[in-house]
Amino acid sequence: MTQRLRMHVKFLGVRGSVPTPTAENLGFGGNTPCIEVRSENNDRLVIDAGTGVRGLNRSPLDDSSDGNLQFHFLMTHFHWDHIQGLPFFAPLFQADSRIAFYSGKDSKTLQRILDVQLSEPYFPAMKSVAATREFIEFGEHPFHHGRITIHPFPLNHPQGAWGYRMESGGAVMVHASDLEHGNPKLDSVLREYSQNADVLIYDAQYSSEEYESKKGWGHSTWLEATRVARDARVKHLILFHHDPIHDDEAIRGIVEQARRQFENTDAAREGSVVSV
Repeated sequence: MTQRLRMHVKFLGVRGSVPTPTAENLGFGGNTPCIEVRSENNDRLVIDAGTGVRGLNRSPLDDSSDGNLQFHFLMTHFHWDHIQGLPFFAPLFQADSRIAFYSGKDSKTLQRILDVQLSEPYFPAMKSVAATREFIEFGEHPFHHGRITIHPFPLNHPQGAWGYRMESGGAVMVHASDLEHGNPKLDSVLREYSQNADVLIYDAQYSSEEYESKKGWGHSTWLEATRVARDARVKHLILFHHDPIHDDEAIRGIVEQARRQFENTDAAREGSVVSV
């Protein structure tokens, strides 16, 4: 019997902090965060708009009934590595595009934040934006995009960030980046929303040794990732938001260590697809 695939997750950018387009990093990828999520009937969501967003491909299924090209972005937060690809996202400058941005911030603040990086003196493209844009604030309650149900939850990160539990056809994917462990309340919230997830994508930027000098920077460790996955009875853990200094060899070593704590662990790899 053929397995029914209910949700597809494609990694377009997996690197934290800054792009690293160097030869020793290209096995796992050097683009900053961007993830595409599709349901079994091709409802599509995009998480963040780092430099990986340039690899977002158009499909005929993305066209709406009126012929417009549609994109729906879930923004985790607005630190530079999570939005720096947006000025180079071609559909933003096409009149037949409709682009919706979702955030826990109010719509006016959301628009102001995203418009700043497109404005002089940072980038002289604001006058060229041709797409129809929507800026949508979500609250504390779940919301829907097609057959995908999205449960937002807060993360411990400077200036705040949101994680997402996404459900479709009984499949569950949890995206938890950027976050720092150590806040008892938010650590508990994370475990609650991660319960029994098929896939947990977790911020594992540091080793435990590296974290000692990076406390307060807003990121977690591969070891904490395995603890969350085990506590929440996750099926598949994917380490994400790789540190710029971690080359391919280092990431392979991290995965090997992590698997001793939680066997079904992988590292996010640019261009890879995970289906559940």
